[in-house]
Amino acid sequence: MEKKLVYTGKTKNVYELPSGNYELLFKDDCTGKDGVFDPGENSIGLTIDGVGDVNLRMSIYFFEKINAAGIRTHFVSADLSKTTMEVLPAKVFGHGLEVICRYKAVGSFIRRYGEYIAEGADLPAYVEMTFKNDAKGDPLVTRDGLVVLGVMTEKQYDDIKTMTQQITRIVADEMKARGLDLYDIKFEFGYDADGQVMLIDEIASGNMRVYKDGKYIDPMTLSGLFFA
Repeated sequence: MEKKLVYTGKTKNVYELPSGNYELLFKDDCTGKDGVFDPGENSIGLTIDGVGDVNLRMSIYFFEKINAAGIRTHFVSADLSKTTMEVLPAKVFGHGLEVICRYKAVGSFIRRYGEYIAEGADLPAYVEMTFKNDAKGDPLVTRDGLVVLGVMTEKQYDDIKTMTQQITRIVADEMKARGLDLYDIKFEFGYDADGQVMLIDEIASGNMRVYKDGKYIDPMTLSGLFFA
């Protein structure tokens, strides 16, 4: 049995392998608008040579650190020569859920709550979840909402929150060691056949907001600084 294409994504293709695991092919396509890279956009705006490679490199680096810390992920192995990553099978929550951990009040957080907090104020590894739904603007959802809707159990929510804060600390420490400050980061989680939660997708510069000396670092520059 050959590997079978099961999903064509904006920045990655997904193949089913004969073993039952899956293979992610990282592409050089980036989300953006009018030829300008923007991780928050929902459509492909440009192609940047090598972006798939640096996204995979950063994902490998962090997945290996996270696995070594005893936190469950879908990462099995990777082949940089083919820009591919082998992963364990996992189901997504609902139709897809994004989990954000925030150390600073910036971005959509300050747009929502700016009358209560100053921009750039410290946050205590604040975790929030949003449904992946472009048409509805990725609506926020609470723990109770996720349980009532049958998207996840209370234990799964609590596990995701704990894991998110642990993983964010690992990423933030690695950034700090390079003179960089992590403000917030976005993750995706799934679960296995036994309902056990695991980190899935990727951990790339386009999924985090990082500053140096108070100035925002764009994702491609960040990747260069990280591996310098």
